[in-house]
Amino acid sequence: MILRLTDRAEKIVHIPRLLYYWRSHEGSVASGIDAKPYAIQAAKGAVSEHLKAHGFENFKIESTRAFETIFRIRYQIIGNPKISIVIANKDHREDLRRCISSILEKSTYDNYEIVVVENNSTEQETFSYYKELETEERVMLVTYKGGFNYSAINNLGVKHATGDYILLLNNDTEVISVNWIEELLMYAQREDVGAVGAKLYYADKTIQHAGVVIGLGAHRTAGHTHYKQPRQNLGYMGRLCYAQNVSAVTGACLMVKKADYEAAGGLDESFAVSLNDVDFCLKLRGMGLLNVFTPFAELYHYESASRGLDDKGEKAERYNAESERFRSKWREALEAGDPYYNPNFSLDRSDFSLKVK
Repeated sequence: MILRLTDRAEKIVHIPRLLYYWRSHEGSVASGIDAKPYAIQAAKGAVSEHLKAHGFENFKIESTRAFETIFRIRYQIIGNPKISIVIANKDHREDLRRCISSILEKSTYDNYEIVVVENNSTEQETFSYYKELETEERVMLVTYKGGFNYSAINNLGVKHATGDYILLLNNDTEVISVNWIEELLMYAQREDVGAVGAKLYYADKTIQHAGVVIGLGAHRTAGHTHYKQPRQNLGYMGRLCYAQNVSAVTGACLMVKKADYEAAGGLDESFAVSLNDVDFCLKLRGMGLLNVFTPFAELYHYESASRGLDDKGEKAERYNAESERFRSKWREALEAGDPYYNPNFSLDRSDFSLKVK
């Protein structure tokens, strides 16, 4: 009923109040889905009919580990588009080697190129590894000259990219899911989708990224939900088990159509290190596009191994300045609140705790 209603509705709003309590009695689904097993097939049928009505074909609907009627949908990849994986790199040879080796050895999607953007490396072992990469047909090396600016470095890499899609990737990541590119691409190929982000873990298998909420965190700029939760955690209401719209995803692993990347003006180079990815996603949102997080593309992200943390000295000052610029640029969006995050949740915690008044 909801799917049919939303197809007809001219305007949909969210009322952040408790309007309904789920009744539970003998024979009710509230007491367990086993009470009405036919409900699972009926739900799959409803979703299938909705997708077919919107022109989707050859998709697969599966129940997830969160709940029988929380679904994973596998969409057909249209064609065989080329993916340009852009990786900024300064030294940290072993991080880069691990990252690139995992792409080459684990990826099941084969139409991709890797654009490594060298920026101010000084260690000879780094350049020795670059020589090794010259034998890899899929790898292109581009040199960025100038002070460190993550946005400018990636923008340069995109200018040299020859793919239909851009996949920004940090050099301190490692592929886990062999079909990670397909999982990102099945959403990125949609006309209504801008950026698509993956589920990223620290080395201890706790969550580093599972979508970004604007206004979350001490700086009231943006923060990651489910931060540091165990890998197997189902998430709030099963949110770690299904793809969903979010305001932003991290640039550590972000896929977007190259045409949309260029239309949005790329990464804003005034955000030299921080918040450029969130700013970029909000620009895509301003273009009427949806940003998507999928938990089915999984990678390790050994975060801050390359550039360190932003909590001391000059780095802290720079982060504070970029935070202020972000709050100023996106003041209206921040005041309106994140449309994908209930206003009854706290902005001080990433675990969907209720706001304490």
